[in-house]
Amino acid sequence: MNNAAKKPSPAPEKLAAVRGMNDILPPESARWEWLEDKVRTLMARYAYRNIRTPIVEPTALFVRGLGAVTDIVEKEMYSFDDRQSGEPLTLRPEATAGVVRAVAEHSLLYDGGKRLYYMGPMFRHERPQRARYRQFHQVGAEALGFPGPELDAELILLAHALWRELGLRAVRLELNSLGEPHERLAHRAALSAYLKQHAELLDEQARRRLDSNPLRILDTKNPAMQAMVEAAPRLIDFLGRESLAHLHAVQAILDANGVAWTINPRLVRGMDYYNLTVFEFVTDQLGAQGTICGGGRYDYLIGQMGGKPAPAVGWALGMERVLELLDAQATAWPCLVPDVYAVIPCASVLPLALATLERLRQHGLAVQMHAAPAGEQGMGSMKFQFKKADASGARYALVFGEDERARGMVSVKALRDGAGTQVEHALDTLAQWAGTLQSPR
Repeated sequence: MNNAAKKPSPAPEKLAAVRGMNDILPPESARWEWLEDKVRTLMARYAYRNIRTPIVEPTALFVRGLGAVTDIVEKEMYSFDDRQSGEPLTLRPEATAGVVRAVAEHSLLYDGGKRLYYMGPMFRHERPQRARYRQFHQVGAEALGFPGPELDAELILLAHALWRELGLRAVRLELNSLGEPHERLAHRAALSAYLKQHAELLDEQARRRLDSNPLRILDTKNPAMQAMVEAAPRLIDFLGRESLAHLHAVQAILDANGVAWTINPRLVRGMDYYNLTVFEFVTDQLGAQGTICGGGRYDYLIGQMGGKPAPAVGWALGMERVLELLDAQATAWPCLVPDVYAVIPCASVLPLALATLERLRQHGLAVQMHAAPAGEQGMGSMKFQFKKADASGARYALVFGEDERARGMVSVKALRDGAGTQVEHALDTLAQWAGTLQSPR
């Protein structure tokens, strides 16, 4: 018999999140909840209703909706074939196409236009960098079934109101119009001729787009091409009377509401589905990732998705970028802390303590119960528990001692205002005491 000691099994390798897909942990998650609450409240004020679409969609949805020669479809999508059916699927890189698919599939516009909003994760395979991740989060608002410029303006006002609610500063609005298809065709011919005259200045990506999508060349970030692009024919100069009237109507509503704007003739957005109004809210405080919200009108997308043709307009914002901009402005973030921390000297009082804490929670208080530390016998010393109570940020510690239990009482110790003050309350009157507190939630 071999009595040699067996070698211990190696510890399992610690797994990590996929690069560019980040965990959001407390207390940072409280900032996200705060932003989400602001969004929900404002969307309700503007009568926009929540829609939730699948994270995985048919790949064809994005190829058809975004355009086969866009950066997203060409280089950035997480696509795979279903193991069972072989169907090509994609993790959504944006949400508008999915919203339009849902609207068409479920005939949501049969009884009139809809105002919808969404929040959730999106996925793009690109090099992670500041405020640009492989899994990122967007808030979006879409108004479907409405043709008028007042809806373009309403959505811009909605985004502007959100900046005001969040206290965001140093955000400016840029506008442009992409006109209608026949106007873009005339501009495209002039633009292609101009770009071919300067072919020696085009980088590899621009040369690839020259025949397939020359308008996207105007959105280049290549410094060597900036002067040439600045001098290129402008789409706005090819707009007809109706397209210009639509743009001017949007501008008039913004002016009436004191919302400043500038025309950016190079603003084309990254998807092929836009027409007429396009816009971006941008900042100089995030470097190259300066666009925090963008959108526009997409009157032909619903028909392209197989639905009954209907006009639509919308926008999306990047939640990571908004949060980073709030950080750059030294925003005072909310800190979610319990109202009460329960100090429990011995396990024998646990049934009574937990029943009492449940009643306090039913009265709206946030309550944290002390739990036995791992690897220790008992609940831990009173000194240790009070240290934990103070670190929790709670306003009060409730002490459930055996002496108090015998007398039907509980001790309440102030940890913040009047710190150190300690009084006793009868257990059957504790609910009335809880009613005198105003929870910060």
